[in-house]
Amino acid sequence: MGTRKGIILAGGAGTRLYPLTFGASKQLLPVYDKPMVYYPLSTLMLAGIRDILIVSTPQDLPRFQALLGDGTQLGICLRYAAQPRPEGLAQAFIIGREFVGRDASALILGDNIFYGGGLRVTLQAASRHERGATVFAYYVSDPQRYGVVEFDAQGHALSIVEKPKAPKSHYAVTGLYFYDNRVLDIAAALRPSARGELEITDVNNAYVDRGLMEYDVIDGFWGDAGESIDVYYSVIDYVRQNGANKAAPQASAVAV
Repeated sequence: MGTRKGIILAGGAGTRLYPLTFGASKQLLPVYDKPMVYYPLSTLMLAGIRDILIVSTPQDLPRFQALLGDGTQLGICLRYAAQPRPEGLAQAFIIGREFVGRDASALILGDNIFYGGGLRVTLQAASRHERGATVFAYYVSDPQRYGVVEFDAQGHALSIVEKPKAPKSHYAVTGLYFYDNRVLDIAAALRPSARGELEITDVNNAYVDRGLMEYDVIDGFWGDAGESIDVYYSVIDYVRQNGANKAAPQASAVAV
């Protein structure tokens, strides 16, 4: 099996968390007693990924470098790349093309927090897939607010629809995606959507159309801490009450 590299997308202006993010990167805000970026970093490390690119704004990159360095203290290799303008999640693969090279990859959003439910086993099993892509689905009561995956009994994704009026399931696509090397060319061939962005849903549906998209259900916790102020504080409450802060990068370094 080849190497899988990781990308943490930690850019954007964090407008949904204003005024907290007026002077600080959203992904550097505290989630209980640790910076938010520690949590997605830990998730990639639990998947066995040791070569990771952090993508952020030019002004925030030095802050991430000061916090995390080159990763040697965690037994990993961290690199950094600038995203001058936020032009969609799939832009991460344009920026990170040279970093990924000929390898498979994983993309995680810097404000997504996962915990529990056999997460390490789920991630490492998905990472062993050499062909195609995997999205990670989470049951929600209000699927109209999310990208929603429709799937069959064999674990194959049949469609992924963004904020559907008539959802075909209650499973939202979270901000964690595993891809084979095809993702680089798929992302490069995308055209901007009506809102001017390179959409990750278009990348995912390119895999669906090829019959190469699978899904895994997250049985533990998933929270999008950047969704709103209310969700941000509810995520902090969960982390504090359930000890999710203990899954720090230092702990993940010895858990694989």
